[in-house]
This record gives sequence, C-alpha cells and structure tokens, in this order.
Amino acid sequence: METTTKGFKKTGTVVAVIVYCLLILWTLVNLFPIYWMFTFSLKSNDEIYGQNIIGLPHKFLWENYKTAAHTGRMGLYFTNSVIIAVATIILTLIAAVMATYAMSRIVWKGRKLMNKFFMLGLTIPIHSSIVPVYITLKKLGMLNSYQALIVPYAAFSLAMAILICMGFMDDIPIQLDEAARIDGCGLWGTFFRIIVPLMLPALSTVGIYTFLQCWNEFMFANVFNTKEFIRTLPVGIQQLSGQHTTQWGPIGAALVIATFPTLFVYMLLSKKIQSSFMAGAIKG
Repeated sequence: METTTKGFKKTGTVVAVIVYCLLILWTLVNLFPIYWMFTFSLKSNDEIYGQNIIGLPHKFLWENYKTAAHTGRMGLYFTNSVIIAVATIILTLIAAVMATYAMSRIVWKGRKLMNKFFMLGLTIPIHSSIVPVYITLKKLGMLNSYQALIVPYAAFSLAMAILICMGFMDDIPIQLDEAARIDGCGLWGTFFRIIVPLMLPALSTVGIYTFLQCWNEFMFANVFNTKEFIRTLPVGIQQLSGQHTTQWGPIGAALVIATFPTLFVYMLLSKKIQSSFMAGAIKG
C-alpha cells in the first residue's frame, strides 16, 4: 500500500513538472512578440534586415524614440489619444452608471426591455457600422474632431459597461436606498451619496475596459479623422510607415509608445477586469 502511495506521488510530481514546463514555454512564446518589438525599436536598419533579427541590439539606438517623437509627431498623436480616451471613459461612466441605476433601482414600465435593448449592443461588431456612423457624423458636421471618435467609442462601450455595472449594483442592498429616503434623501441624493461611492470598483473596471477598447482602435480613427492635427497614435504610426519607410527603428519605437501603456494597464489590473466580467455575466 505504501509503495502504491509513493508511486502516485512520484507520478503526480512528474505530471506537475511537465505542466509547469509547458506553461513556461507558453509564457515565453507569448512574451516573445513584446521582446521582439522592444529590441526592434532600438536597432538600425542593417540589424533589422538580417544581421541581427532576434538578438539584442549591438548598439542600443535610443535616439529612435526621439526621432519618432519629433519627426513622426508622436507627441501630438499621443496627446490626441489621451484626450480621446479620457473623454470617452468619462462619458461612458456617466451614461453607464445612470442607465444602470434607472433600470435596476427605479420601477418603470419597460425597464427590462430597455436592458435587453442595451445588451444587443454586445452582438454588434463595432466596425460593421462604420458607414452609417460616418454618414451621421458628416451630416452633424462632426468629422475631423475629437467628438467624431469620443461619441462612437462611448456608444459601443456602453453595453459592456452596463453589463458590468448591473452585476455590481445588484449586490448593493436595496435597504440602503430605503434608509436614505427615510432620512430625507431624494432620488439624486441617493444616487450620488449612496450608490456612486459603492460603485467605485465597477466604475474603475469600466474605465479600464473602455481604455483598452479605444486606445489602439484604428478603423474609426483613420476614416473619421483625416487631418493630421487630430490623428491618434495608431493612425500616426501608419502614416509614419508610409513617409519614412527606410527608417524602421523609429517605427518600432512608435509601436512601443502606442502598445506598452495598454500592456501595463492590463497587467496591473487584469484580476480586477476578469472578476468584474464574471460578476457582470452572472448578474446580467
């Protein structure tokens, strides 16, 4: 009996070692594109074209980042992306938490139907609506402006934002609302003083999700904003590759500038994002 137990332990140890080795290998495979992009941004054309494709740069050309920032106007594009992302997050948060409060806490005819209507937004691919959105923005005179991206980004983020907020708001006891009303708090007072502070974890998650959605979006940004002063990072990088095709190092630096903020945000807050999606899926 003791020999059998030892055999099972040995087999379990071997299996665990194999699993960990496979996981380490899979991690390296997923990290390699990040490593390659970073080293790519620090190389000269000679190394990129074949002398040193995978290895570390023979000489770290940090001036590639300076070239990308000035020649490619990455500073302007980065600022535009930040403005659009922040405004989109704020608009999405305000609309999502108010809509969720109306459908979760206020009793009115058709609130469940309205919730289902919002959830239909999850089934619509964002780029399938590019033609009607473009026509609408053109008629409203909103092309080549910040709002040409802020409004569509917020609209397409709203369904997931409501799904997340609904999961959190359903966990807030309704007795808190009733106690607030007994103490003389009105509808808006209950919303701002009771609900919003308790919804901060959900709001932070919605903000992270919205940022990940709009930061690297290319199609809307390329079609709706065609003038240089309003370009975002993805469009700016695409234009950079068209104008300076012989200088691939600065292009790699621009890709790092555009990509790494998203990676850092997701790595730091990935557990919060995943737990919030699960809560929204269960409650929604």
